[in-house]
Amino acid sequence: MHDLLLKGGTVVDPSTGLDGIFDIAVESGVIARIAPDIPGAEATRTIAVAGKVVTPGLIDLHAHVFEGFTRNGVHPDLGGVHAGVTTIVDAGSAGAATFGGFPRHIIPRCHTEVIPFLHICQTGLATLPDIIAESSIDLDDTLRVADQYKGLICGIKARMVSPALEIMGMEMPRLAKRAARESGTKLMVHIGDTEKRYDPAVIRALLPLLDEGDILTHYFTANPGGVLDANGKLVPEAREAADRGVWFDTAHGRMNFSFEVGRRIIDQGLLPHCISTDLTVPGRLRTVHSMTEMMTRFLGLGFTLAQVVTMCTANPAKAIGAAHRLGSLGAGRQADISVLELREGDWVVHDVLGAR
Repeated sequence: MHDLLLKGGTVVDPSTGLDGIFDIAVESGVIARIAPDIPGAEATRTIAVAGKVVTPGLIDLHAHVFEGFTRNGVHPDLGGVHAGVTTIVDAGSAGAATFGGFPRHIIPRCHTEVIPFLHICQTGLATLPDIIAESSIDLDDTLRVADQYKGLICGIKARMVSPALEIMGMEMPRLAKRAARESGTKLMVHIGDTEKRYDPAVIRALLPLLDEGDILTHYFTANPGGVLDANGKLVPEAREAADRGVWFDTAHGRMNFSFEVGRRIIDQGLLPHCISTDLTVPGRLRTVHSMTEMMTRFLGLGFTLAQVVTMCTANPAKAIGAAHRLGSLGAGRQADISVLELREGDWVVHDVLGAR
């Protein structure tokens, strides 16, 4: 007897080629069966999802959910299971000095799976600006914490912003890359200097540092240090990074997403791999409310539903090294499933600059 049966939904999973009306049976937290017509009598509980879109559980690759430890942290379930998202990647809210709050206080108190990155700054985002001196980084302690929580920490996070760049220059991302390499994890790098004080050409020095599996986030930022040069052309290092296997994530946020930049990048053919929210408390007051809202933006930009689903499921699962259990629907896989509704209409959404 199955624990749960989702019946009659339109299953969309480009990673497996599923695109049609199927039932999904779940047993003990695992997908037991996917078939066109599974009898309701075979399940303890049946939910009719006819007319809904059923996808692999959505993964938000960049959010901030260190609630209570940082001022900008939201509760994981607010942007997670209460918003149709089964997994949230915390993009470096905690550093070596504060990370213990995740396993002790955040993860045990939510239903959403939380996969954290470790900020290269000791205190993470507990204060802003994060890096205020060279002593803000303690490489040895970062490596110690990464080892202590091996299997939980997904990678190291660095932010290419002022004053960190003014204080340390490229030594800051180099230390973050060293921490990722020595801990056997990946590097996620925020681009776009919201203070607009550092040389925009820093992107050309940063991109060659990134290896296969590393993640560049805020791909559509209009702030200095983005992937477009002064003429609106992609810097050549961006294509080289993509060819090496670097993941490009859009991470909307409240200051780092421009439709104009996005359209220029799309027109030049270097499409993003992942969609994410960069969800924060102040972001929710402005332009970022949910992952499905981000998906709506990309449908508006001309991406197909299948492309958008891939950018929210299979691709981020691969980017965090969890494709063996997340991002796809199939018998025997973890039963992370999202049920969505696709509504036709004339919807208006805005980027961080107010453009529609």
